[in-house]
Amino acid sequence: MAAPLAYALIATDLDGTLLRGDDTLSDRSLAALRRVTAAGARHLVVTGRPAPRVRPLLDDLGSRGLAVCGQGAQLYDAGADRLLWSVTLDRELAETALGKIEAEVGQVYAAVDQDGVDGLTLIEPGYLMPHPTLPAVRVGRRDDLWSEPISKVLLRHPALADDELASTARSVVGSLASVTMSGPGTVELQPLGITKATGLALAAQHLGLTPSDTIAFGDMPNDIPMFDWAAHGVAMANAHPELKAVADEVTSSNEDDGIALVLERLLSEGF
Repeated sequence: MAAPLAYALIATDLDGTLLRGDDTLSDRSLAALRRVTAAGARHLVVTGRPAPRVRPLLDDLGSRGLAVCGQGAQLYDAGADRLLWSVTLDRELAETALGKIEAEVGQVYAAVDQDGVDGLTLIEPGYLMPHPTLPAVRVGRRDDLWSEPISKVLLRHPALADDELASTARSVVGSLASVTMSGPGTVELQPLGITKATGLALAAQHLGLTPSDTIAFGDMPNDIPMFDWAAHGVAMANAHPELKAVADEVTSSNEDDGIALVLERLLSEGF
């Protein structure tokens, strides 16, 4: 009889974690994920990317199951190509929050992810996409960002470091929205109280799994709630210091197959 699985749920962030810098997945990482799923575990993508930007990656993974998208604001069913659950960010609150932030730090440049499985990423003049491979539609003015329901707002500042922008935003936004940092050049406003842990917990409930069943991998502060929820949190070598400080272990970087190294070890130990 096979040994029971140490972790029945493998939760992985994408950017800076499972994916390499060129947005590709290595053969070694893909093989490790296939081996653990063949052993009976479930792989769950937990990402800040909205569902439409995740769909092609799930196709590459051969995944037809669930994915947590939009920093936990969306639970996406890849097989049915539909959202099982979503929370939107009130657009008037988002505009008010932006105004409060700009009153402190001067002009910022904003983008939004629209809600829905076919929602667009809209960027205002001056905003530069941190991931140039991701599709986006440039609008003529900020007011055009609010034309449809949104899941989050992405912010960039021409001079401030991400940590400073995020810290200032948290200090002035208050109860209007949650503020997180999900990657270089990516400070975000999302619905209040929504985190990756929110979506991960809901997905686990759908799968009949619990925190004690879960190992999570990440690289940025937005992964901290996911690490707090899961039984075991693994930070990448390239991770932000705040995440490394709360991680149970640190593996190699996303460029050096850090996830594969941990999964291969678990398999060798009788995963």
